[in-house]
Amino acid sequence: MNAQVQPQTPPRPAFGSVLTDTMAVAAFRDGQWTQHELRKVGPIELSPAAHVLHYSSTCFEGFKAYKWADGSVNVFRMDRHIARLRQSARSLCLPEPTAEQLATMILAVIDRVRDQVPEAPGALYLRPLLIGTTPNIGAAATPPAEAMLLVMASPVWDYFAGGMKPLRIYVEEQATRCASHLGMVKTGGNYAAAMGPTLAARRAHGVDQVLFCPGGEVQETGAANFLLIRPGHILTRSLDSTFLHGVTRDSLLTMARDLGYRVEERVFTVEEMLDWAKTGEAALSGTAAVLAGVGTLVARGSAHPVGGGDVGPETRKLRAALVAIQQGEAADRYGWLHKV
Repeated sequence: MNAQVQPQTPPRPAFGSVLTDTMAVAAFRDGQWTQHELRKVGPIELSPAAHVLHYSSTCFEGFKAYKWADGSVNVFRMDRHIARLRQSARSLCLPEPTAEQLATMILAVIDRVRDQVPEAPGALYLRPLLIGTTPNIGAAATPPAEAMLLVMASPVWDYFAGGMKPLRIYVEEQATRCASHLGMVKTGGNYAAAMGPTLAARRAHGVDQVLFCPGGEVQETGAANFLLIRPGHILTRSLDSTFLHGVTRDSLLTMARDLGYRVEERVFTVEEMLDWAKTGEAALSGTAAVLAGVGTLVARGSAHPVGGGDVGPETRKLRAALVAIQQGEAADRYGWLHKV
């Protein structure tokens, strides 16, 4: 008698590769924003001379809404992400939407697609996008007078469905991630600038990410902030214009202080980082993974294990504590969540 073959569960789509069926769209023209409209997700009409296609006038945000056990949907730190997008718009000389307009568009999309929000540990990933649309290929030194604001949503599932795996990170001490005065801006050009060095390091060293440390000072990876962790102690780079001011980073540090950790935010060197790695932990923080442990640092021709080379217990503890707040399993003492 043949053994019965159990059907295999199909793999979940890759993070961000699936969109919900609805997006919100508004336009800026004649000096003001139009009322947004909800429309079916699909192609947008854009002139081939649009400012964004030639001069990279674009910024975006990424954050999550969570379905709780009671069926409600709750957005994590929406106000902070809205503020950062508006700051990015100012830095790039793009027409700046109001906080109220952005919030209205985000909440309208969530309300329309609430039946598409995955159960925990999944979430709904929100992606507001602002682009310059002025049709003028001669406007290299002129900010766009026309723009489009979109809010998309993507159902995402457990980032660590196969279990947390330690990351292998290459330490880059020459190249910078992006222009130093725009590092804090969430714009596509910064990610494009980091892609070449990251792919080269993957080919040469078999790494997952590159940690940019220009001049020997630790900064961030191409898509995440970097933290050094020990029991009761966290060290991370102090905020400046050269790297992104992560909302997850801020959330973790705020929570860690209340948990009794000593949090240091200051400039530190590759030498100090490698010394810390002998007995401590390292992790990357960001919206997608929340906190991902680093197991190996490839620096100066050698591979340096971080602690025991696995995801450390402090990293796991801090991630679990923040996820518990996001998913409604622990009290939100900070007013970070907005119920839709």
